[in-house]
Amino acid sequence: MNNKILSILLFYLFAFSPLHLLMAQEENDYENYIEDATLELPEGMQLQEIDSLLADWQTRNFLSFDEACETTGENPEFDAQTYAHRLSRLPNVIEMPYNNVVQKYIDLYSGRLRNSVAVLLGRGNFYNPIFEEALESYQVPLELKYLPIIESALNPTAVSRAGAVGLWQFMITTGKQYGLEVTSLIDERRDPIKASYAAARYLRDLYDIFGDWSLAIAGYNCGPNNITKAIKRAGGAKDYWTIYPYLPSETRGYVPAFIAANYIMNYYCDHNICPVNTTLPQGTDTIQVNKNVRMERIAELCSISQEELKALNPQYRTTLIPGDNQPCTLRMPTSAINAFIEAGDSIYVPPTEVAAQIDVPVVEQPRGKKSKGSGKAKYATVRNGDTLGAIARRNGTTVAHLRRLNGIRGNTVYAGRKIRVK
Repeated sequence: MNNKILSILLFYLFAFSPLHLLMAQEENDYENYIEDATLELPEGMQLQEIDSLLADWQTRNFLSFDEACETTGENPEFDAQTYAHRLSRLPNVIEMPYNNVVQKYIDLYSGRLRNSVAVLLGRGNFYNPIFEEALESYQVPLELKYLPIIESALNPTAVSRAGAVGLWQFMITTGKQYGLEVTSLIDERRDPIKASYAAARYLRDLYDIFGDWSLAIAGYNCGPNNITKAIKRAGGAKDYWTIYPYLPSETRGYVPAFIAANYIMNYYCDHNICPVNTTLPQGTDTIQVNKNVRMERIAELCSISQEELKALNPQYRTTLIPGDNQPCTLRMPTSAINAFIEAGDSIYVPPTEVAAQIDVPVVEQPRGKKSKGSGKAKYATVRNGDTLGAIARRNGTTVAHLRRLNGIRGNTVYAGRKIRVK
């Protein structure tokens, strides 16, 4: 092979090799590569995922579009310096650089997805306090609370094509590694609180590996092994924008989408986006369940709908809460928890058995043929403001016993009615 042909071959090998890209970056020509980057919307932010939120129980009951919001609805345009300045003003630890890829995602959020952003702003009022508490506990930057926006669109039951689940989109293996139980009955990847603490711990571990938050975020998306491979291919450079061309295609858009999410969740007013109104739910609390119980039975005795129970406890894959296997956490409004406690052991009785007890009429046995331990029936008159719990306490019995004796379903009793207490 003569020298001329060899020179031509070497030229083409150099011109189209990754080394050429790295040298172009050093010569401040790397922006041309980013300019031509293909925009890939993270799966969690795809339109079908966002639209499904509008039918969600939480959205239907606690979110509403603000008809009084005064806005033209137009999305104004700003120059690059304005965007860069706004990003630099965010009180963040994580570097938020501005470039053409970030701009493309800002345009997407402020344009085609602006109604979705309005809903996400409202849903953030539910979840941000949970995220912030978990992130703070592991001393990771609080701006990571916007990561679930691109992971799941703040949908705790979101499932990706690859099988990642929940607000933070854990795969089974990673979820179990960070203490999230997954069985046929429970999937703690859907639990907003437990999954948030697991995600905070995982992000901290990724930062400890790479020493850079942008790389940690990218590693959260594609796994630390892919980041390590990209670093090696980039000659050992530990900078997200340097290893950018060696990353999986979705991960190339992941960090820019995260930066853009931080931008739009802080500067939505500048783009005439009206956040939906949020009415926070009534106070809730948790109770430990140590026996099997079904949501149908809880709904019947505690004046709470099954839909609300499921929304507050998305970690349960069926209506069975398997307390027999291990203690299970159940979240409910405070009033429902009080009713749960008052119901005593009757709440754990299988629904078919309870139904049989309720449907059988109470028949007093003839005198002289009383069974052992039976006594004379005793009645009490319901007072104004009485509850089954108050009546039970006055008469040394339980709410469950009152329900069985009187065929009462639910918690409603009327003043002036006589009910049997013995």
